[in-house]
Amino acid sequence: MRPATATAVAVTTLFGVGAAAVAAGRYAADAALRAPSGRPLPSDQKITVHATAAGQVTLTRSLATLRPGRYGIEGGGAHAVVGPVLEGVPHAADTVVRRLERVNHGTLVPGTRVRLTPQTYTGDPRTALGLAHQDVWVPGELGSLPAWFVPGPRDTWVITVHGLGTTREHPLNVLEFLAAQRLPVLDLGYRGDPGAPRSPDGLNHLGDSEWRDLDAAIRYAVRFGAERVVLHGWSTGASMALHAVGNSALSERVSGLVLDSPVLDWEATVRALASARRVPGPLLPLAVRSAQGRAQLHGDRLLEAADPRNLHVPTVIFHGPGDTIAPWGPSRELAAHRPDLVTLHTVDNAPHGAMWNADPDRYEELLRRFLTPLM
Repeated sequence: MRPATATAVAVTTLFGVGAAAVAAGRYAADAALRAPSGRPLPSDQKITVHATAAGQVTLTRSLATLRPGRYGIEGGGAHAVVGPVLEGVPHAADTVVRRLERVNHGTLVPGTRVRLTPQTYTGDPRTALGLAHQDVWVPGELGSLPAWFVPGPRDTWVITVHGLGTTREHPLNVLEFLAAQRLPVLDLGYRGDPGAPRSPDGLNHLGDSEWRDLDAAIRYAVRFGAERVVLHGWSTGASMALHAVGNSALSERVSGLVLDSPVLDWEATVRALASARRVPGPLLPLAVRSAQGRAQLHGDRLLEAADPRNLHVPTVIFHGPGDTIAPWGPSRELAAHRPDLVTLHTVDNAPHGAMWNADPDRYEELLRRFLTPLM
């Protein structure tokens, strides 16, 4: 082969490899950043309904179905709630029997493929919990944001923000408890949610831009009578809360943070989401770089938001070692650096965003103790 021809082939091959790498990185990043609101996380495994009986359901035996606590199960057009594993009930070795607390809609038919979800309610506060509420619209930078407002007599409001793989139905888990504390609650839907404006690039920014919708919710709350607000966020919603308390012009009105499964290391979360969608290991670094470029994610901004030196409000974190989407190491570090402000409650045997589900009574009692001095 002539030298000029060989050089041309080499350059062409190099460009081809480079283009393939860019395409692979884009694909891997999409696996992490194009997860629609309410769609299952890639780590959520499908399980099979084997049988149902009065007050019980038999499911495929797995680490997920053996977890303690209360979870939603959904699939095949049905949504139900399961409670603890029932001991002493005859079943096959490859199955587990759990208490069936209620069927919210549909029918659990043997053979149906379902997944566990932290969302235990469907509908709105009125239909799910019997709580009077108002459907309100919060003015945001991209347009009007849908929210449910449950009124209460106190002048401290709680603003709830869901995270990855869920919708604003997820905070319904704690809404009845918060209403019993007589706290007004604003349950926010933000960019990318049903009824909310779409993100301009169609990507999830893991809280890096979505926090501005939470900032809009703080302004709304103050406009309509809130003297103080407590931000209660799950997953990327917790990241949004940290961004807001660090950057909002009304941050002085924020009197406390409740962070459930917070995403504090976006690179680790991108890798985890891409890996769970079966992106090959060698492509994971490309996924991180592509995500940073396409979604303009900046680790420095999240690091600054979660910097212990910048935190100035009482904070409670619910997190644990079972979270494979948002590693809990950064939560432990944050609590260790600011023991004067931050309390970490370790939750074992709970997946991402499901700290309440593992033990609802304990979660709500710890939340009550945290909120009481802030009311």
